[in-house]
Amino acid sequence: MRTDQLERLNAALAGRYTVERELGSGGMATVYLADDLKHRRKVAVKVLRPELASVIGPDRFLREIEIAAKLNHPHILALYDSGRADEFLFYVMPYVKGQSLRHRLHREKPLPIEEAIAVTRDAALALGHAHAQGVIHRDVKPENILLYEGEAMVADFGIALAVSGTAGQRLTERGVWVGTPEYMSPEQALGEESLDARSDVYSLGCVLYELLVGEPPYTGPTAQAVIAKRLAGPAPGVRRLRATVPGGVEQALLKALATVPADRFASAAAFAEALAQPGAVRPAPKSIAVLPFTNLSPDPENAYFADGITEDIIAQLSKIRALKVISSTSVMPLKKREQSLREIGARLEVAAVLEGSVRRDGDRVRIVAQLIDAETDHHLWAETYDRQLTDIFVIQTDVALRIAAALETELSPDERTRLRREPTRDLQAYKLYLQGRNCSFRYTQEGIRKGIEYFQHAIVKDPAYSLAYVGLALAYAELGLGHGAGALKPREAYQQARKAVAKALELDEGLGEAHGMLAFLRVACDFDWTGAEREFKRAFELNPGNADIYALYGHMLSALERYDEAVDALTRAQQLDPLAHRSDLAATLLRVGRYDEAVRAAALVIDLDPHYSMGHGTLGWAYLKKGMYAKGLAELERAIALAPGNTLFLAQLGQAYALVGQVERARDVLKQLQGLSQRRYVSPYHMAYVYTGLGELDRAMDSLERAYEERAGGVYGIKGSFLFTTLRSHPRFAALLRKMNLVS
Repeated sequence: MRTDQLERLNAALAGRYTVERELGSGGMATVYLADDLKHRRKVAVKVLRPELASVIGPDRFLREIEIAAKLNHPHILALYDSGRADEFLFYVMPYVKGQSLRHRLHREKPLPIEEAIAVTRDAALALGHAHAQGVIHRDVKPENILLYEGEAMVADFGIALAVSGTAGQRLTERGVWVGTPEYMSPEQALGEESLDARSDVYSLGCVLYELLVGEPPYTGPTAQAVIAKRLAGPAPGVRRLRATVPGGVEQALLKALATVPADRFASAAAFAEALAQPGAVRPAPKSIAVLPFTNLSPDPENAYFADGITEDIIAQLSKIRALKVISSTSVMPLKKREQSLREIGARLEVAAVLEGSVRRDGDRVRIVAQLIDAETDHHLWAETYDRQLTDIFVIQTDVALRIAAALETELSPDERTRLRREPTRDLQAYKLYLQGRNCSFRYTQEGIRKGIEYFQHAIVKDPAYSLAYVGLALAYAELGLGHGAGALKPREAYQQARKAVAKALELDEGLGEAHGMLAFLRVACDFDWTGAEREFKRAFELNPGNADIYALYGHMLSALERYDEAVDALTRAQQLDPLAHRSDLAATLLRVGRYDEAVRAAALVIDLDPHYSMGHGTLGWAYLKKGMYAKGLAELERAIALAPGNTLFLAQLGQAYALVGQVERARDVLKQLQGLSQRRYVSPYHMAYVYTGLGELDRAMDSLERAYEERAGGVYGIKGSFLFTTLRSHPRFAALLRKMNLVS
């Protein structure tokens, strides 16, 4: 403030306060250090900006300040005084010789996780007290949280309320925002006046987000841009940006930042309690991502060999119960390595990454591996192996054991035994197995066909190669589920898968992947839910870090409508394989009816992989269930464009057209499916989607009964499917559920 203005303020406050100097200035007020002449103490005097004072008027300001003055809590900065002096509206608080949270962030960001949570909990307790007195803060931000002797204190209660309402609207028209856009709740940003505690919870969630990752969840060049982002969709998950944030903290933060107030914590105290749970603040789990090894071999055709080494090391590490290992489907897209290791660690939510290279030349192989802390870039371990090709499995075992030691992971004797077991002694069989896996994981008709051929050749070379039988079973199961554009009818495909998995278990009863595949076949083919659960449990004992097993188990739990358990299992699958199983979780949230959460989960899928058709399909249905028909149809149409040969999305679009009243377009889809069925296999399960949407329930039941007989598609999941809601009262539907052991 200029000298003449400071003199005017001192003249206005004469006899009460002597202003020494300006301490700082914000969006609504300027703060001064002053002497309280009556009580002989240092105080902070906040003077409202002139444009605010002229619009609000003294009566409203003093009325709201009087309400805030009644608050008395150890984490609330007390209000000493307020008033009008000439043209100045002011209020007085204790002068705290600490710093604001904003100043703390200027010195260090992000904050240590424990400190960030402690500050947030203090602020939440303060807000809870104020809310109990009927006071909503409306401007929770780092500037209004002070740090004093290791604790946080919230300041400026009642100020935002004083400038809201009609006055706030006039100020907004002038370009002065009531509140701070980066921290506003969606309802406050939309101008709603009747805010409650949940609005402050949202704002405090934005503060915690910034403390953990260094910036608020939504930023932009203008207030309007920030608010538009907030209303457009969810913020990136905090653990994608800082992998060491505990999962419990992220879950609490997601709930606090829910777009719809009803989905948030009902009170600030509940938010504080969630952050105080034993699982919320705990050491980061021992977690690792094995990045695709670089192929340095003279022959570029050996790229599959480098990929195979990557996948085998992942498979070895996933046998260690105490270690979280990211699955291969999430790391293989990172071959080009366009991101820093820290960014990759945050994206995959891991503390460490393993990277390396493979050079194969004749019967020699050179493997270089290095384990790196994802956040600090510090090397934890490195080794170069220059060996005969026949030592490849010894190398893989040694890498796994050395990583476990570097991450201080304790191994059981059984885990050590499984790690040292060689899958085959025939290197040619191993080569064929790697080629088969490389082909079949493309999930195309040609890829699966070639994969089956390679697995069969590997088995000819080594008839005791149990993993090759598991690969064969998986390829046939994919055909059974409908991948491969109708290359084989489901029942025939599953019969081949059964034979292969039975042989794998005959050769090695301790193979976790085989038990997981057997469990899935008991679900999809036998509807033997008890037997399937027993096999899943055995698979987890043998291979506790396999994301695919958790995903298959989650599908079974969802089919049985054990939704809480399903969400837990699929969340674990997502943690182990962030790029592959998020759509599974989103689909289960859809089945439960948690549509807002499904939108967020599906949007994250697309954010991670914009070309993933299943993510777009799931997001489409989440929008449709929320009544956002245009956006829903657009997402389903995008899914078809990304997977043109997949009748699943075409059929679902047909049902969606019917549900929104576009009946002719739905019938056009039905004709397309009927025409395709003359040329290749089309799942009757998919036909049932369209008939259900059109209200032709008997025809829908005809198709579902055929799907049951053929074990087509995801028929095992019909009980709680949101796509067959209108069929649930049909007597044939109930009879079908009894056949599938889904009702007694």
